[in-house]
Amino acid sequence: MAKFLVETYYTCSFKVSHYLDDIGEENIRNIEKREDGKFEILDVKLDNRKTKNLEKIEKNKINIVNEEISKPEQKNKPKINHEVISQNIKDNSRRFSMPDRRKGYIQKASIGDHKVYLHTGEYEDGKIGEIFIDTSKEGELVKATMNNFAIAVSLGLQYGVPLDEFVNAFVDTKFEPSGKVFGNDRILSATSILDYIFRELAISYLNREDLAHTPPIGGSDLIDETSSDENNEDKTQFLKLVKDITSKGFVRSNYKKKFVDLSDIRINLKGKK
Repeated sequence: MAKFLVETYYTCSFKVSHYLDDIGEENIRNIEKREDGKFEILDVKLDNRKTKNLEKIEKNKINIVNEEISKPEQKNKPKINHEVISQNIKDNSRRFSMPDRRKGYIQKASIGDHKVYLHTGEYEDGKIGEIFIDTSKEGELVKATMNNFAIAVSLGLQYGVPLDEFVNAFVDTKFEPSGKVFGNDRILSATSILDYIFRELAISYLNREDLAHTPPIGGSDLIDETSSDENNEDKTQFLKLVKDITSKGFVRSNYKKKFVDLSDIRINLKGKK
């Protein structure tokens, strides 16, 4: 014989009447705590009724237990370490502040009749960490908006947002001023100030030659395969020195090609014996 459990839900309205021998503020204040009142039911409504088959519930519990027993390999399943996950989240939310003395470069360009000055700041390893944007012939609202936009991008870079994300988001945005670009050797036109800025950053820091309008200026390589090993070692050490003191964005990561301009300078890197 099957077992069923019937659950019925009602809504009951009633009133309680209290008779007080002494009417005072304290008695009225504590009237809800008294249990000597007279209850009178006003209305009773049937809200809902549910019927449960207890045999099905018991069978489902037994099946679940049997499935767990039949899969012993799940007992060895590694547990999720919530402490490690929370620690990783904290690490990703850490801000890497810029050094007090930093490298970078300034690029001046004109889009139409509007001059744009792009300032960059770099970490010790040459990775970009901040930008500043100055414009001319613009109102205070536009200047303040561009300055705060640069602060927002800088904070994103310092919190670990890749520069690629900003480039993909803002390249090809269209608004005035736009048109021909003067003063930049790699960008000839831009659809907006943001399009120009992130094209410049992508070319300088990400080697995105697909966003440039002119080919890079070539140069001979530093190290000649036919030269002596000692000479190659000196040039390699000198190249490392140049990387440490030169802005990556300024030379657009082409240290060897830019080093041609310093070919007449000789520095003895060997210490005194």
